[in-house]
Amino acid sequence: MSRTDGAEDVEEIFLAWLSRFGDALESHSVNEVVDLFDAEGYWKDILAFTWSYRTFGGKEAIAEAVKATVAEARPSRVRAAEGRTPPRLVRRSTRSVIEAYFDFDTAIGRGTGFVRLLYDPDDPREPRAWILLTTLQELTGFEERIGARRPMGLRYSRNFSGENWLDERRKSRELAGGTADVLVVGAGQAGLTLGARLVQLGVRTLLVEKNERVGDNWRNRYHSLTLHNEVWANSLPYLPFPETWPAFVPKDKLAGWLEGYTEFMELDVWTSTEFLDARYDPAARTWTARLRRGDGAVREVRATHLVLATGGTSSVPRRPALPGLADFAGTVLHSSEFRSGVAYAGRKALVIGTGNSGHDVAQDLHANGAQVTIMQRSPTCVVSLVPSGTLVYAVYSEGPPADDVDLVTAAIPFPVLRNTYQWLTKKTCELDRELLDGLRRVGFRLDFGPDDTGFHMLFLRRGGGYYINVGCSELIAAGEIGFVHADDYDRFAGPGLLMKDGELRPFDLVVLATGYENQQDGIRRMLGDEVADKVGPVWGFDQNYIMRNMWQRTAQENFWIMGGSLLDCRMYSRFLALQIKADLAGISRAEADLPSTSYDAGGVRS
Repeated sequence: MSRTDGAEDVEEIFLAWLSRFGDALESHSVNEVVDLFDAEGYWKDILAFTWSYRTFGGKEAIAEAVKATVAEARPSRVRAAEGRTPPRLVRRSTRSVIEAYFDFDTAIGRGTGFVRLLYDPDDPREPRAWILLTTLQELTGFEERIGARRPMGLRYSRNFSGENWLDERRKSRELAGGTADVLVVGAGQAGLTLGARLVQLGVRTLLVEKNERVGDNWRNRYHSLTLHNEVWANSLPYLPFPETWPAFVPKDKLAGWLEGYTEFMELDVWTSTEFLDARYDPAARTWTARLRRGDGAVREVRATHLVLATGGTSSVPRRPALPGLADFAGTVLHSSEFRSGVAYAGRKALVIGTGNSGHDVAQDLHANGAQVTIMQRSPTCVVSLVPSGTLVYAVYSEGPPADDVDLVTAAIPFPVLRNTYQWLTKKTCELDRELLDGLRRVGFRLDFGPDDTGFHMLFLRRGGGYYINVGCSELIAAGEIGFVHADDYDRFAGPGLLMKDGELRPFDLVVLATGYENQQDGIRRMLGDEVADKVGPVWGFDQNYIMRNMWQRTAQENFWIMGGSLLDCRMYSRFLALQIKADLAGISRAEADLPSTSYDAGGVRS
């Protein structure tokens, strides 16, 4: 991003456009609304008009969407946003645009929008919207209890004989009566962010966590793990990370923050608690779940809504049936079981898999004195951590608050996102040329996605298939970590790996960095085949270019899935919490009956 000079009247231009846009919406004038868009413009809506996640590209599709939604949504009081980043003139995707935020009311709540207006210095007074986002931010009568609406707390200072704050917290955690509005399975960042949002909406929420402590999902991972995206993109709702924190946060530092977040946000969490199963009563619209507590006792909890918050993948390791592995005489671990390479100094280790975990485990073993070989099973996207890996999140380092930038990232329609990632991937390949050439020389197979969109699109589509390099690639290129293709071995045999040329390579340890089963399989284990088949696969783009079955209604009534990166959790926890609260409050909104917008290989609406 770079600022464009000579536009002192940016705010005036935006306000003039916004006035026309607001008047057109309030008068339900479809043609006037559409006339304010560029011919190749996009409108993306999250809950405010469509009660779903929808993108409309081109004037015809936008006209259909406005016509189908504006009467029920009843938008009004369209105005410049309060407390947001002021309008500014910037460069995006080689274009000069005015970026600005606005607020508006609907029939059920308050929304916030973000717009990119195409700026022509020769004709600045008639801008057209290139990208428009509308989002529902709160429900009327059920606003978050924050800021000016925060509780006063006077009753605690005046209550000398009754229960104090701590007494009430203990009673709340006990869940007397065994009934909650929402039961959340998993108290990692996904469950905690959703729980925090729900509590501020007055929703009785219980979170259950199988680990002994909140944060153990990070704390128990391998010794050297550090986040690969920078701290300013990763803060949680209501509590941003301290400004003293390093840009790349160590896992144990994050684990401690999550544990503190639980206390600071007054979340009811049962740790050392295993979710056994649950059954849904459609007549009562209630789930009954069985939970095994840390003392072995099984307790039933009833809840209107059930949320699976264990991520886009299940917690079940994927263990491929590798030929002869059962006969291997050494130790076999999945990467989820690997903690540190200290115990393997001087020993020979084979790591299978070349994603982030595979590389990090291999580097950890090497650093602790093991003789390491890494096996590649499929081509892998590789980018350097700095500068290439951080370019995707560069917008978060520009200065505006994370909540504002979240709206910028949420606004990007799929074709623009794909074009942007193609440009970024081309740039990162230039920046990383020496690194990538070194990998190619040892036979490492590189892959930047079917459309050259790079590592982050692989994350969105598959949840993996990439490595953000923090030093392991150089070790592989230099031969300090051995390299072998899966195509070149025949099978495991006793002490090691038998190659197709007859060589037997001995190993003491095999680490399977082979990922996890799809979350649909996790649902199958928890709730049975009927629910899993009804819900379908999880993660990857659906027909509306949002992650499949994430942060939105699933085909199973009153069942939701929450997960993603810290950034995803901060942003989408709001929208999932609003959908749940609306249901509990009896606010009825039907999803707009509109066709899905699809795009061909070139990003053109089809």
